[in-house]
This record gives sequence, structure tokens and C-alpha cells, in this order.
Amino acid sequence: MHELSITQSILNISLQAAAQQNASHIREIRLRMGPFSGVVPECVQMYLDVLAKGTPAEGAKIKVTTVPLKVLCRDCGRESEIERTHIACPHCGSMRLKRLSGKEFMVESLEVD
Repeated sequence: MHELSITQSILNISLQAAAQQNASHIREIRLRMGPFSGVVPECVQMYLDVLAKGTPAEGAKIKVTTVPLKVLCRDCGRESEIERTHIACPHCGSMRLKRLSGKEFMVESLEVD
């Protein structure tokens, strides 16, 4: 349910950016998010379809670029990309990891008319 307030913020940011560019319509909202952002893109699209009615963002599509999950192993000192489903250092197997990326969530760009 937290996607509703997040989507409202995405819409507000997008409408403000489009207005600054004198755009009449937003075709696409491009998001950049990590696997630990806690946001479900399909829910954002569903809420956007409802919230954007009657605005320049009506009909806009959400496009997501996923940021890889990068970690630093506290045991062997190596940086790696890992999958969310296998949280261990691929070099030494340690689970003592420091997350370097993967929680990002931002509006990256818009496609407008």
C-alpha cells in the first residue's frame, strides 16, 4: 500500500519537471531502482493510471531500470554484484557483507511532448 504515496510523489515530481520544460504530455516516466527499494513497479503503474487521470501524465507508462545489488565483503575485502536470493560473497562465501547499492529509488527521466 505504500506504493500509493510513492506514486503520488512520482507524479508530483514528473508534473513539475514537465511544466518546467513546457511539456503538454508525459509519455513515459523512467525510474531507477534497486532490488531492495521495497517498491513493486506494477503497483506504481496501477496507481499512476488512477492518480494521473485528467493530468498531463494521463496514460504515461512506467519504465524501470534496475540497479544491481553491489556489496563489499567484510572478510575478503572484495566488491561484488550479487543476487537478492543468494546473499553471500561469491568469492569466499561470507555473509558479512556491506551493501554498496541496491536501495536506490528515483525518477531518472521523462519522455514528454
